[in-house]
Amino acid sequence: MTRRINKGRQRVEMVKMKNAKNLGVTFSKRRVGLFKQASELCMLYGAEIAIVVFSPNDKVYSFGHPSVDTLVEWFLGRNLPPPNNDVHNQQIVACREAGISEVNTKLMNLKEVLHMEKNRGESNREIMKRANSLWWKSHMEELDLFQFQHLKKALEILKQKVEKEAQMVNNNAFLGKCLDSS
Repeated sequence: MTRRINKGRQRVEMVKMKNAKNLGVTFSKRRVGLFKQASELCMLYGAEIAIVVFSPNDKVYSFGHPSVDTLVEWFLGRNLPPPNNDVHNQQIVACREAGISEVNTKLMNLKEVLHMEKNRGESNREIMKRANSLWWKSHMEELDLFQFQHLKKALEILKQKVEKEAQMVNNNAFLGKCLDSS
């Protein structure tokens, strides 16, 4: 079985089609795609669009939001107010503003968290600097709450290690006495 080798999707040269049937089908598909894109622009961004397309067979197709007539009249300057005052556009604007407000709130929260983390990092660097020196000789009045909590945790861990070490020494001493007495 031989495999069919194809060249994939290739660029089509922009030339008027000679076959009338293919021309009609392609026009119809492209018109639908064009109107779909225009509709998405209206829905997502509140754009006001009017499109008038003439087919190869001299049929007229139009798309407009809020309507082709209103937009054409406004464009021609026939003293009509801009059609931007309908309820649909107000909903789009309100939705967009709500999204912007939500993003701004998240941004402010993230900035606050970043600021707190930077402060904590500076505090950790200060503690590490003191750890490299003789931290037990430093003045306790200079430490803030976070540093005290960190110092307390470190001292608790040190206490546990000392207790384990002391217990091991006591056990070894006890075993040594037991072995000597036997």
